[in-house]
Amino acid sequence: MSTFTTPDELFEKLKTAWSKESSGSWSAENPAKGQCSVTSLVVQDLFGGSILKTKTRGGTHFYNLIDGVRWDLTVSQFDYPIPFEDQPSSRDEAMTDTSQGQYDALKFRLNTA
Repeated sequence: MSTFTTPDELFEKLKTAWSKESSGSWSAENPAKGQCSVTSLVVQDLFGGSILKTKTRGGTHFYNLIDGVRWDLTVSQFDYPIPFEDQPSSRDEAMTDTSQGQYDALKFRLNTA
């Protein structure tokens, strides 16, 4: 996977790497929609840290904690404020909300972006 020095830099690439292959909820109007679990896994691959979760109207939302800082690279999918309960999660739990194929698709698109 390409080298990213900060989550901000990764975010710029994610905006073009997210696709219907990495989330069935993806749309051109809302590219971050449904990308939280797969993105949290990729963020952890690149930057370490832990995966956190919170409950939203639509279900469980995943994001990351890196060096004590919360990073939610998919928060733009929401058109309303969400709570950040910062509940501990895991790679296994985040993977239950996505698939190996979606994870592989996002990693591939990041490598070619």
